[in-house]
Amino acid sequence: MKTLLIISSIFVMIGCKTTDSTDDSTSNNGIPDCITQKINAIKAMEVKKPPLSVWQFQYNGRTVYYISPYCCDMFSELYDNQCNLICNPDGGFTGRGDGKCPDFAEKKTDEKLIWKDNRTYPHIR
Repeated sequence: MKTLLIISSIFVMIGCKTTDSTDDSTSNNGIPDCITQKINAIKAMEVKKPPLSVWQFQYNGRTVYYISPYCCDMFSELYDNQCNLICNPDGGFTGRGDGKCPDFAEKKTDEKLIWKDNRTYPHIR
């Protein structure tokens, strides 16, 4: 019985993973899991016109993720690496976003395309 308890304890310790509150939970490609989940949610939606894309930038000293707007008056979305919405940098009726990060276009650096929806838009007959 004592041996069974020891073996069970070893399996529990091997199977447990400790995390702390600052864990960014990234996938193998270095993209935060929450951004991957957003991409998967987009894939589950109908194709937008223009197709959506996800970009990675450096902005104000941190890595951020930009999701393009899918139409002229829709906001884009800018997230940190834990998927907290930072701002809507562009889009909307004025094209200037929500005004919370008006310097994004000027200060963003290290542009990297993470994902683009390459599905074709269904033609209307």
